[in-house]
Parts: sequence; structure tokens; C-alpha cells
Amino acid sequence: QVQLVESGGGLVQTGGSLRLSCVGTGINFSSNTMGWFRQAPGKQREYVASITPGGSKNYADSVKGRFTIYRDNAKNTAYLQMNSLKPEDTAVYYCSARSVWGQGTQVTVSS
Repeated sequence: QVQLVESGGGLVQTGGSLRLSCVGTGINFSSNTMGWFRQAPGKQREYVASITPGGSKNYADSVKGRFTIYRDNAKNTAYLQMNSLKPEDTAVYYCSARSVWGQGTQVTVSS
């Protein structure tokens, strides 16, 4: 059974940083593309970033230059380093692999 567990969310001021983690179990982690998504109140879930098994990365335009996705296959963990945070980054952040979703972690950026 594939399970993804996110952590690292919290409350931060504008311009601050957070690092989110996503640990995967029951999955051949190194062989899967890992994705981060977010959902703000009253809005649809949106794509944030993804990283392929080979390490290729893609980002939504709204986070390019501020967020960095990376992975540590030895730890079955994907990360999302978020810098220069803005109030509009406030959302529940989810990781995903193979159509499986984690429970999400709340990120709140105060102005």
C-alpha cells in the first residue's frame, strides 16, 4: 500500500522560508516522479513542482526562482524548499506519486 506523508508546514512571515518533506512508503520511490501541489481556500488544487526519477525538475511559473524541489532516494523523501514566501503561497501543500496523495501540510504566510 502506497503511503505519502508530508511535514514541515507552518506559519511564516512574508519573505520567510520553509522546507516541506514527503516520505513515501510502499513504493519503489527512486523509480517514481514526485510532485508537489497546493490548494488555497476556495480554489482548485494546483501544480507547484515535480521531479523525475532522473532528477529533471519542473515548476509552476508562480514559484520559479523561489521554490526548489529535490529528492533523497536513500531516505525515500522528496523535499520542497520554499524561499521568499508570499501571502499568496498560503495553502495546504500535498505531495503525490502514482496518483496517490498525502494528507497535506498547511503553509500560512502572514503579511
